[in-house]
Amino acid sequence: MSTTPAPWAEITLAELPLRDELRGEEPYGAPQLDVPVLLNVNENPYAPSERVVADIAAAVAGAARQLHRYPDREFRDLRGDLAGYLTEDTGVALAAEQVWAGNGSNEVLQQVLQAFGGPGRTALGFAPHYPMYPEYSRNTLTTWVAGRRADDFALDLGHALDTIAEHRPAVVFLTSPNNPTGTALPLRDIEAVLDAAPGVVVVDEAYAEFRRDGVPSAVTLLPAHPRLIVSRTMSKAFALAGGRLGYLAAHRAVVDALRIVRLPYHLSAVAQATARAALGNRKELLGRVAELRAERDATVDWLRGIGLRAADSDANFVLFGTFDDRHAVWRGLLDRGVLIREAGPDGWLRVSIGTPADMAAFRHALQDVLGG
Repeated sequence: MSTTPAPWAEITLAELPLRDELRGEEPYGAPQLDVPVLLNVNENPYAPSERVVADIAAAVAGAARQLHRYPDREFRDLRGDLAGYLTEDTGVALAAEQVWAGNGSNEVLQQVLQAFGGPGRTALGFAPHYPMYPEYSRNTLTTWVAGRRADDFALDLGHALDTIAEHRPAVVFLTSPNNPTGTALPLRDIEAVLDAAPGVVVVDEAYAEFRRDGVPSAVTLLPAHPRLIVSRTMSKAFALAGGRLGYLAAHRAVVDALRIVRLPYHLSAVAQATARAALGNRKELLGRVAELRAERDATVDWLRGIGLRAADSDANFVLFGTFDDRHAVWRGLLDRGVLIREAGPDGWLRVSIGTPADMAAFRHALQDVLGG
C-alpha cells in the first residue's frame, strides 16, 4: 500500500531567526561553470600522475580498513610529515608540535579567529585582500577592519602601522604572495608589523611555492617571533585542491590554543592518508611549479606588451587591467570558452596560470575581445 508524503511547510530565509549580520549575505564562492578553459580559482592545472594516484589510492584503502574507528584526532604522523616538508622548504627546523592542519586553510584560519578573535576584538587586513578574511571575522563575531595597500599593491607600511596603533587588533592578516594581486612582502615589513601588533600576526602563504627565487618565506621569522602564524595549503602547488588540506606553522603554545577550539576528529582518516601520500610524492607533485612560474612571467610580459597593466606576481595567477567595464571583458572571455575571475579593485581581472594550451586560448580570446 503506497502512501503520499505530506507536503513540506514553506519557509523563506527571511523568515528564519538568522543572526542579523548574516541577513542579505551570499555564500562565498567562484562560479563553477563547464567551459573548456578553467582559469578562475588558481588550481594547479596538472593532474597527479597515475603512479601518484595509485599511491594515494593504496593509502586510502589502508585507511578504509579502519574506518570503524575514529581517526587520530591529533594526526601526529601527518603533522610530522608537514613539519619535515616545511623544514626542507625553508631551512627552519620544525617539530610536529609546531604544525596544525585542517580542512583547507579556510578552516585553519577560522580556528585562529575562534581562538584569538571574538566579541570585542578586532581583526585587520589590507585591501585588496582574500575575500574570506572578513567572513572568518563575521563568523566568529570579530570586528573586521580593512586598511589599504599602496597603489602598486605593496604594503603601505606607514599606513599599516598607523592602523595597528589606532585599532589595536587581536589578529593581523598579511598575505604573501597576496591574493588577488600576487604581491610578495619583504620580511622587513612583516617584522615591522610584528613589532607593532599587540596580538597575533598571520602571514598567509597559500601560494608560497610559486614565489620567485630569492623571495624568503615568513617561516624563517618564526624562531624569533612567538606571536607569528604562517599558513599554507596543499590545494595549489601540490595539485590537491580536492583533498582539502591546509596547515600552519607556529610556536607550540599557539598550536595548543587551536587544539582547544578545533572540533573533535576534524580531519578524517581518509584526508590524513591522502595528504601523507601526497607529501610522500612531493617531488613529482611540485615538479611542474617551475613551468607554471615561467608561464606566469611570460603572461605578465605579454599583457604588458599589448598595453595592459599587470601586477608583479609571486603566485600562480596574474592580476591585470584596467578596463572601464571589466564584467564585459570577463563575459566576452566566457563566451569564448575561457573562465577567469573578476577579482581585485574595480577595473581589474585575475587569470590563473594553466597549461601552455590554456594560456594560448586565453591570449587568443582576450585579443579577440579587445579587438586586437
